[in-house]
Amino acid sequence: MTVGAARPVAATVSAAEAGRRLDLWLAARLPALSRTRIKTLIDEGRVEVDGVPRKAAHRLKTGERVRAVVPPPPSDEMAAEPMRIVFEDAHVLAVDKPAGMVTHPGAGQSTGTLAAAALAHAPEISGVGGPRRPGIVHRLDKGTSGLIVLAKTRAAYDALTAQLSRRTMSRRYLCLAHGRFARDSGVIDAPIARDTRSRVRMAVARPGTGKRAVTRFRVLERLARFTYLECRLETGRTHQIRVHLASLGHPLVGDVTYGRQKRSDTIPAELIEGLGGVALHAAGLSFAHPASGEHVELASPLPNRIEAILSHLRDI
Repeated sequence: MTVGAARPVAATVSAAEAGRRLDLWLAARLPALSRTRIKTLIDEGRVEVDGVPRKAAHRLKTGERVRAVVPPPPSDEMAAEPMRIVFEDAHVLAVDKPAGMVTHPGAGQSTGTLAAAALAHAPEISGVGGPRRPGIVHRLDKGTSGLIVLAKTRAAYDALTAQLSRRTMSRRYLCLAHGRFARDSGVIDAPIARDTRSRVRMAVARPGTGKRAVTRFRVLERLARFTYLECRLETGRTHQIRVHLASLGHPLVGDVTYGRQKRSDTIPAELIEGLGGVALHAAGLSFAHPASGEHVELASPLPNRIEAILSHLRDI
């Protein structure tokens, strides 16, 4: 199945593929499309199974014929995806990124990025920051959802990145981790560096090496073999929360990079698949407005992809 510019694409479900969710099957068949784009196609009724539009959670059967109508992408190589705007004025743009969307183009991902969506919405940011990261002050991992702020002017970019460096920009995360935390709160102060055994992983480094990384955590709720908690960043290292919690033996739910050894029969497979990433959400963001100096505080509610798992665990 390949993505054509002006025609529908179709394929038949093999015996080996039977039982898979429609959205996950389609994602494997159409690797050029982001999970967000695939969900949009399904929600818009552009994906049919044996001639009938189906939901993303539909379980496929052997021999079923799947047909998807994929509209051609914009001509710009950074094809835009829809985004939810939380705050915007002449200086700042803050959005709520869904899990599955890449923040900016990188290796193996040049389309369907937040950067492209922001550029399509506010073309003036094209000259702010780097050419592949227009306006982007900080980033979120692909599998993480939540708040991210972009600058619309060079002055705003300089002011916001300075706040990050001074650690005066506050970032609050909600997450669900494996295991039950013994302490109600704590501080993880452990340096992080690239994992010498894997280029895609980071790891807690030996003392005196790596970059300093500080994460504060607070337990919100203890559940059956899991803990729901709040984390606040004092630094912003790659995969920081994921690496720090995994180093304590508490990897995040859905994190196959740092929690491969963690499997649980407590959470149904369909809820894990529905995460579309890791159980980590950037729920709060506050900063001084780069032009007025006024305090800006933004919040994003916990998405259903994580709330559904919490609800299931609470019912046990």
